[in-house]
Amino acid sequence: MAENWVDSFNLGRHSDESHHDDSRVEPIYEAFLCSLTKQVMQDPVTIENGQTFEREAIEEWFKKCRDNGRMPTCPLTNKELKSTELNPSIALRNTIEEWTKRNEIAQLDKACRTLSLGSSDVDVLQSLNSIIYICQKSRSSKHAVRNAELIPMIADMLKSSNRKIRLKALETLRVASEEDDNKEAIAAGDTIRRIVKFLSPEHSQETEEAVSLLYELSKSETLCEKIGGVSGVILILVGMASSKSEKHLTIERADKTLENLGKSENNVRQMAENGRLQPLLKLLLEGSPETQLSMATYLGELVLSNDVKVFVAQTAGSVLVNVMKSGSKQAREAALKALNQISSYEASAKILIHAGILPPLVRDLFTIGINQLPMRLKEVAATVLANIVSSGANFESIPLDHDRRTLVSEDIVHSLLHLISNTGPAVECKLLQVLVGLTSSSATVLNIVVAIKSSGATISIIQFVEAPQRDVRVASIKLLNNISPYMGQELSDALRETAGQLSSLINIIADDSGISEEQAAAVGLLANLPESDSVLTRCLLDEGAFRIAISKVTSIRQGITRGGRFATPFLEGLVSVLSRLTYILEGEPEIIALTREYNLASLYTDLLQMNGLDKVQRASALALRNLSRQTKLLTRVPVVPEPGFFRSMFSCVGKQPVITGLCQVHHGFCSVKESFCLLEGKAVEKLVACLDHTNEKVVEAALAALCTLLDDDVDIEQGVSVLDGADGIKPILEILQENRTETLRQQAVWAVERILRIEEIACEVSGDQNVGTALVEAFRHGDYRTRQIAERALKHVDKLPNFSGIFTKMGQ
Repeated sequence: MAENWVDSFNLGRHSDESHHDDSRVEPIYEAFLCSLTKQVMQDPVTIENGQTFEREAIEEWFKKCRDNGRMPTCPLTNKELKSTELNPSIALRNTIEEWTKRNEIAQLDKACRTLSLGSSDVDVLQSLNSIIYICQKSRSSKHAVRNAELIPMIADMLKSSNRKIRLKALETLRVASEEDDNKEAIAAGDTIRRIVKFLSPEHSQETEEAVSLLYELSKSETLCEKIGGVSGVILILVGMASSKSEKHLTIERADKTLENLGKSENNVRQMAENGRLQPLLKLLLEGSPETQLSMATYLGELVLSNDVKVFVAQTAGSVLVNVMKSGSKQAREAALKALNQISSYEASAKILIHAGILPPLVRDLFTIGINQLPMRLKEVAATVLANIVSSGANFESIPLDHDRRTLVSEDIVHSLLHLISNTGPAVECKLLQVLVGLTSSSATVLNIVVAIKSSGATISIIQFVEAPQRDVRVASIKLLNNISPYMGQELSDALRETAGQLSSLINIIADDSGISEEQAAAVGLLANLPESDSVLTRCLLDEGAFRIAISKVTSIRQGITRGGRFATPFLEGLVSVLSRLTYILEGEPEIIALTREYNLASLYTDLLQMNGLDKVQRASALALRNLSRQTKLLTRVPVVPEPGFFRSMFSCVGKQPVITGLCQVHHGFCSVKESFCLLEGKAVEKLVACLDHTNEKVVEAALAALCTLLDDDVDIEQGVSVLDGADGIKPILEILQENRTETLRQQAVWAVERILRIEEIACEVSGDQNVGTALVEAFRHGDYRTRQIAERALKHVDKLPNFSGIFTKMGQ
């Protein structure tokens, strides 16, 4: 029974020595072998009866005896022992060590010969296996491998064409590198570069061994710089560490290698360049002041993806903001440059706002005297502020100081405007961009407008339109465009009174190098100025602005000028600017001639069909309204001769001559080009189509244009007939009933009253209770003029039977 147990014990022990017996130069002695493990003993001990065993093996034997409830026995004699005391066999151990060393030396000598003489692949593999076996025995064995100058030979095996040899060489170097003193020897020469080569996908089988070897080498701080100095290695390792396709061990080893390489600041910079920011941020947060400064400086030089900007802001934003609050000028400079990188993305900018970036940022911009930042840093601070403002946060609710002032407080805006006027172009540009951001929000634009008005800075801002620096010019024009809906007349007056700015805006619009943001902003600014300012319109006419606008619109519609992201606002602005001509037609032969020359009535009619461009459709409809109002003045009314002598003498000659070709509404010879007639221009149907638009402003403009067919000085009955023929009466009645805006109700009531003057239509409409209800609501809730018109409309319908019943029913 005991013998079977011993046999089982022996079979369970794994021995690598069986693979190396043929390489020994001296025979193995029986006394060297443990009878339990059948292996050469490393720590022989003697038990009570004089038998010798490997310490670990006999200790395990005694443990099994105890676990099985048996007295300790000798494995060989099976006799019980009184004591389990173990006595070291020092002499035997020394003898075995000497024998082992002699054999190892012999094996290493043999390996040297094999690796240096170009032996067969089989012999090379066997020698590499022998070296691995020897290295795994002890630290001194690893020293022996280095002392035998085998490491360079093993490294040369990395060049082998045999993949198995390359794999085994990598494994051998990895095992040898577990001894620190061997790492330098392995890294000598070009070995690291060769190892890195095996990290590429084309060497997939060698990758795992190669990255494991690099991991071992990276444990030496002195080698970290050298490993990181190999071109591409950091990038490859970063890719591996974040890979989803590599083996788990490979990913783990790559990650740990990068952790070790992070001991070198140069490597940390490379990792940051390749998207691994954690080491840099760790040094930024935990390093010495000098290291923190170095990392912040480098962070400011990086180009970061948006996701990384958010991560950095979350991790280090507060630290950088604190440096701005109390750091040295050098530290604040580094922090500012880093914040410049991080703040250029909306999400990360909002994180920095939460971290408290605004107070120190504004303080640094406004501080003067001994503590002020140099101008180059004010530029960076202004850039960061511009980035922060473009995030669209609620700046009216973010306090800057104990007085609860905000970025849109009047005195703060005054300070910004003052700074703009007293700095160089770089800072001017960024601060103008700050104001552009603040005026882009409906929540803060009025604050800025009030401050600009109270500071008298309008002229100063307009002067930047002529700035030679394009960025400054663009920022100022965008700012003026943003405030023009609220300061239209002030800006119009300023442009008329100052020299050159209006010409500069027109020259920008006229540029043929493509549709730019600057052009869109410039034409948008002019489009927002009051159409009623006829003096400005004449100035624009004298400057050739309208001919340029016509040319640009035509070019865009014909596809000559290619569109882009600014094409829509540019076209909208051009059409609005061009429509100014139609507001001062009366008594202006030159403008009427220009309108005829370019057949603008037809152009506006065509532009009504540009679906999706609401501003274009609205401006076109309003222009057609203005043109149609002039038709009655421009149409050629035929002159009918007075009854004369011959007619009185020869009364039998005939009746009054019938004149054909007359416009049914204007009773003259109309044309779309000469008299701008809506009927001749086929505009009525297109305007009626706009009555169904979702944008109330477009509907208001289209209805206003159609109402010109119902004016007092035209044939109203024929105008109603024209609307009826274009299916325009029903949508006008629907507008009345929908009551979408007060302006639309006023227009619809006016138009419906005119329409209901036609008895046939009034009779038909009288049965529609919805129309009656809408008229009653207009009579009850409209302004004085609307009430009067609604009353007349109700009287028209009240003449019919059944309609009075509607009011009786409504009064119940």
